[in-house]
Amino acid sequence: MHNAHVKFNGDYDVDDLIDAIEGNRKYMRCIYVYNKIDTISIEMIDEMVENPENCCISVQMNLGIDILLDKIWEQLNLKRVYTKKHGCQPDFGDPLILLKSRHGITVKSCLMQIHRDFLKEFSHAVVWGRSAKFQPQRVGLNHVLEDEDVIELFKNAGSKKVLNT
Repeated sequence: MHNAHVKFNGDYDVDDLIDAIEGNRKYMRCIYVYNKIDTISIEMIDEMVENPENCCISVQMNLGIDILLDKIWEQLNLKRVYTKKHGCQPDFGDPLILLKSRHGITVKSCLMQIHRDFLKEFSHAVVWGRSAKFQPQRVGLNHVLEDEDVIELFKNAGSKKVLNT
């Protein structure tokens, strides 16, 4: 015979208990987007945006779109990393987008996104930006990158392929 006394410290229901026991549910944070804010009062908008999960926009009048984009980047924890070829300026037009929950936000994840074979030829990287202790900093595969860092990749001396992206 199996018995259990279950105590909830919060506002939960039976479905929450089943989800916790089964372990087959994954709850994700979300952003509630309210459109057509141009048709309601400022007081209603102020009340809605008190909750940080809410975002009020008007597609027709192009209001709040930039705030929505910022919230999406923040919620997904996306990081932009720019690549740089040796002797050239960084390519700020086409960043690598790294996601912590996907492969992480390290130099290794940058290499994996460009091409998996680059891991075999990797020697070191040079990083400029908020993740570097000094500008530039020579780093290895496990260096954690920050948003808008610039990275230059270097290959082993014996490798024939170039790692410049």
